[in-house]
Amino acid sequence: MDLIQKNLLQEIAGLHEVPEGAYNIRANGELQARNTTANIDIVTKSDKSGIDIIIKPGTKNESVHIPVLLSKSGLQEMVYNDFYVGEGADVTIVAGCGIHNGGDQASKHDGLHRFFLEKNARVRYVEKHYGTGDGTGERIMNPQTEMELAQGAYMEMETVQIKGVDSTVRTTRAKLGKDAGLVIHEKIMTHGKQFARTDFAVDMDGEGSSVNLVSRSVARDHSRQEFISVIHGNNRCVGHSECDGIIMEQGSVTATPSLTANHLDASLIHEAAIGKIAGEQLIKLMTLGLTEAEAEEQIINGFLK
Repeated sequence: MDLIQKNLLQEIAGLHEVPEGAYNIRANGELQARNTTANIDIVTKSDKSGIDIIIKPGTKNESVHIPVLLSKSGLQEMVYNDFYVGEGADVTIVAGCGIHNGGDQASKHDGLHRFFLEKNARVRYVEKHYGTGDGTGERIMNPQTEMELAQGAYMEMETVQIKGVDSTVRTTRAKLGKDAGLVIHEKIMTHGKQFARTDFAVDMDGEGSSVNLVSRSVARDHSRQEFISVIHGNNRCVGHSECDGIIMEQGSVTATPSLTANHLDASLIHEAAIGKIAGEQLIKLMTLGLTEAEAEEQIINGFLK
């Protein structure tokens, strides 16, 4: 692994070296390194590009790292990863993609991650996207996530995209069974002429299911963002979605919520707030000795923390 790939790995997975536990590191379309454990197996798909991650029932306090690195300009790929999480398991999964593009051709990574959580399984899923490189070629990432949560299953998903991605469409679909819970926190910042679309759709089919979707975003320069959230309450359930956006310079953010209650005891809420940084916030920090630019950065860092 060269220095560029090591830097990408650090940015998207917080890794300075090969992690403990199960991992699968993919670099420039090829397997770089893999490790399995007694409770977590990783198997290469035979019919398409991607892997199956099989987590045994009852597995506790283990993690899986599956980062993807692209450092060749012009490389484009589609990867399919399926996660099978056994009953009562409780694990952390760290994914993400880093693209370094120093050339003039577009580099692109599309990925479909499907999660199948059995009864009372719990997953914390972290997915980070990062782009770098001084080439003119675009850095494109289109992550798709599909989740099926059985009775009592719980999944917490944290997605982060702060720098260097020119175009992204982030698609998330979920189906929740009885007493299943889903929490999603998204943080995204765009600049220049970048474009980002977030597309959530959740079906709460099970009695007592719940979902909480929270997106915080900053659109700078001439960048554009779209936030779409669709929640269907098909049983007694609780659903909440929230979009908080800051626009700067000529940035643009569009929020499009959709709530459908198909059951008398479905309780659904959406909140959206989009605007510029409040002037009094800037003034307060500037009185402490910060420049206007430094004050803006402090506010943005706190907003996306």
